[in-house]
Amino acid sequence: MDPSAVSRKMRAFMEGGSWIRKMFEEGARLKARHGADAVCDFSLGNPDLSPPEAFTRSLWRACGEEAPLAHGYMPNAGYGEVRERVARHAAVEQGVPLGADDVLMTCGAAGGLNVVFKAILDPGDEVVVPAPYFVEYRYYVDNHGGVLVPVPSRPDFGLDLAAIEAAVGPRTRAVLLNSPNNPTGVIYDAESLAELAGLLRRVSARRGRPVYLVADEPYRRLAFSGHRVPPFLALYPDSLVATSFSKDLSVPGERIGYVAVNPAAAGRGELLGALTLANRILGYVNAPALMQRAVAACLDACVDVGVYERRRDRLAAVLEAAGYEFQLPMGTFYFFPKTPIPDDRAFVRLLQEERILAVPGSGFGAPGYMRVAFCVADEVIDRAAEGFRRARERALAGAAA
Repeated sequence: MDPSAVSRKMRAFMEGGSWIRKMFEEGARLKARHGADAVCDFSLGNPDLSPPEAFTRSLWRACGEEAPLAHGYMPNAGYGEVRERVARHAAVEQGVPLGADDVLMTCGAAGGLNVVFKAILDPGDEVVVPAPYFVEYRYYVDNHGGVLVPVPSRPDFGLDLAAIEAAVGPRTRAVLLNSPNNPTGVIYDAESLAELAGLLRRVSARRGRPVYLVADEPYRRLAFSGHRVPPFLALYPDSLVATSFSKDLSVPGERIGYVAVNPAAAGRGELLGALTLANRILGYVNAPALMQRAVAACLDACVDVGVYERRRDRLAAVLEAAGYEFQLPMGTFYFFPKTPIPDDRAFVRLLQEERILAVPGSGFGAPGYMRVAFCVADEVIDRAAEGFRRARERALAGAAA
């Protein structure tokens, strides 16, 4: 008899776990032992900037509303007025006309992706994703009977279109992209995206059934140095965007986002109906009522992206001085440098001895790298400089011994 209190699948997930959360928990242990000021925690993408003033004002106004059912149920897709405002805003970003019926308010981008996969996947359907990829994608796809199929990216982390084409098989139902990318900070260029759209058109036409392009883009507005994030919906008719306000409004704990569906998608009405039903039956029911009203009134607000860009440059100087190989992130708040030894997990343990927390690249499908989140105070970056240098020197000395 199996004595476990949980399913075998969940036990395996717990043993594999999320490396991000593991390192976050390790950070809590180190802080309890040595004090918070002695630990440099780059493990979790938890934005530390305060929300913009416009959001705070909007939230207070929403809290003060005394309308009947202000905190009650609404249509599962969200308030109609909120969806209309979000649709107008998203239409500008995405370069396609969108109406309220093309938008579904969700419990963050993670909730949105789960709703999408619930709506489009049959058991055994495959979702192709370029590696490195966000750790949780594998779980989101598995939640709905799907199979995640990672494919390698180019050395510069750009899309390897030949690898994607080779990975697209008879069970491929979607290609999942995240740009700006967590963990690499790369922004996929418009030319590669246009080529990918052409590939998906050809495959869908042969099959008579769409292969969806699903974009996860909570970092869209966190782009640096004049880089522009190309619109996804304008590329390809059978496309959906899942996003959230977690990063640009600095409210990840409020769990508010949306899914936008290309109005030219095949079977659009049925697809939107499935998404709305999925929102309900997955237990989300609807996105939080208060947060819907709060974000709808400040859609143009954003944290000061310049703060993150300055921190990026500050951490780049630290890593470069310590001898690490890396590409300068175009967006997000992550570096993804190579580890000085192939065993990224062993190297991350060396960093822990220096009281520095980073996440091994193995968790993102890219061994030999590590993710370093720079949504931290300047003094944390400065304090980590010597530890990054010492850990690299120790790793190389150990490898040479």
